[in-house]
Amino acid sequence: MLIHVHPDNPQPRAIKTIVETLQKGGVIIYPTDTIYGIGCDIFQPKAIERICRIKQVDPQKAQLSFICYDLSDLSKYTKTISTPLYRLLKSHLPGPYTFILPASREVPKLLKSKKDTIGLRVPGNNIARTIVQELGRPILSASLPGEMVEEYTDPELMQENFRNLVDLVVDGGIGGWVPSTIIDCVQEPPIVLRQGAGEWEIIE
Repeated sequence: MLIHVHPDNPQPRAIKTIVETLQKGGVIIYPTDTIYGIGCDIFQPKAIERICRIKQVDPQKAQLSFICYDLSDLSKYTKTISTPLYRLLKSHLPGPYTFILPASREVPKLLKSKKDTIGLRVPGNNIARTIVQELGRPILSASLPGEMVEEYTDPELMQENFRNLVDLVVDGGIGGWVPSTIIDCVQEPPIVLRQGAGEWEIIE
C-alpha cells in the first residue's frame, strides 16, 4: 500500500495508519532527510528479521540504526554521554548524521552489534520524526536493497519494486540519494566512518 503524507504537516490520519502498521509488526518504507529507509518498530523481532531477510544480512552485521525523535531518546538507548559529546550531538541534530554510540540495556539484543554499539539518528524530516513521536519509541532504519538511484528516490517506483516485501510505502515526495554521514563516537576524538550528506570537516 502507498500512503501519501504531507512533508511539512503530516496528516494525523495517515500517521495513525503508519503507526498501527508498525505496532502490528509491519515493515514500512519511509522518507528521512537523506535517502528513503526501510524500517519497523525496534521491539518487533519478527519484523527486524524480515528486514534482514530483505537485505540478506545478519541482524548483528547489518549496520541497522534507530530513528529517534530527539536527544531524550538518545539518552535512553545509549550509555552515559559526556558533556562535550552531548554538545556535539546537540549541535548536529536534527540532521543527516548517524552517530555510533555505546548501546544501553534498552537496546534489543538482536540489534546490538558485536561491539555493543548502536547507530542513532534524529533526521531533519517531519514525517519520520512524527511517526516516531506517535509510536512512542524509535523505529529501525536501514537502507533499501538495490542499486538503482531511482529506486531510492521515487516512492511510486518503490511501491512497484517492494510491494510484496513491505506492508506500506510512505510517500513523502521524491527523496535524496546521498546517505547520512556516519560518525563513530566510541572513538576519541570521533571519526567519520562514511562521509555522506552531513558536512563534518567544517565543525571539527
